[in-house]
Amino acid sequence: MNKFAAAILAGVAMSLTLPIAASAKDKIIGVSWSNFQEERWKTDEAAIKAALEATGDKYISADAQSSPGKQLTDVESLIAQGANALIILSQDASAIGPAIEKALAEGIPVVGYDRLIENKDVFYLTFDNKEVGRMQAREVLKVKPEGNYVFIKGSGTDPNADFLFAGSMEVLKDAMDGGKIKNVGEAYTDGWLPANAQKNMEQFLTANDNKVDAVVAANDGTAGGVVAALTAQGLAGSVPVSGQDGDHAALNRVALGTQTVSVWKDARELGKAAAEIAASLADGKKMEEIANVTDFTTPGGNVTKSVFLTPVAVTKENLSTVIDAGWVSKEVVCQGVAAGSTAACD
Repeated sequence: MNKFAAAILAGVAMSLTLPIAASAKDKIIGVSWSNFQEERWKTDEAAIKAALEATGDKYISADAQSSPGKQLTDVESLIAQGANALIILSQDASAIGPAIEKALAEGIPVVGYDRLIENKDVFYLTFDNKEVGRMQAREVLKVKPEGNYVFIKGSGTDPNADFLFAGSMEVLKDAMDGGKIKNVGEAYTDGWLPANAQKNMEQFLTANDNKVDAVVAANDGTAGGVVAALTAQGLAGSVPVSGQDGDHAALNRVALGTQTVSVWKDARELGKAAAEIAASLADGKKMEEIANVTDFTTPGGNVTKSVFLTPVAVTKENLSTVIDAGWVSKEVVCQGVAAGSTAACD
């Protein structure tokens, strides 16, 4: 492992360590997934399961399949199955409200997983999403300090989409105010679906006669849709594109040069932390007693107890970081990569 990668991994390990221990065994922790078909959630699930198994607790789950209505009934089902705590990855931060109220009324603690739920009594666990947005914009700006920018945002029903965009705007504001960067397209991506991101990108390319110089895409799924649209026009690799999550396909795109950055949020640490926090709350631990907790004021004016983990921007220069961490194999990252083009693949 090179010194640069070792230093980053040491820092990540320090920032993500959450020494939380559940006291009683045999608790049931219910997890409501918004859209389990996305690659990254399987990694999160494995981490949650492993942490619960280590303490003798039981994992149950449901997949809302991108349906806010189904997620409501899913949460009710998890409650009916005896869940002592809930971890919820919300599909729609507003629509999930009634299910949250039902759980809290029955004394069941809730952890809002990776996506904000507007309720002061819900614990919020995520990565620093504004910083993710800043990282995305910084890396794209390094490659294209001037030109026409497109913003492919996340789902309009997910507060994270706005946190990410706000972070990016902090970085790009001066260049935009100075006329160096022009916003020539901006759209939410319904359901975070890559197909919807691709359609949005195709429309922006058409509207601008393909004169798009950079794309700030909210995550690796939307980045995949963007790269597909660029590829169809012969532009992939010449237009910098951001993403996040460290999806394996995205890391391969970074190595190939068709995606500039994937902000890595180690889902193994997030899942482990969620399981430990949920189990601790189920044991009666107060939210303010959770390690590394902080107060976070939401866009709706609620003050939530929260833990924010630290992300890492992964580019061609430090791709070895995710390989050395065991997040992904070198073979997957380097598939199809020309010899000598990417240091991590040599």
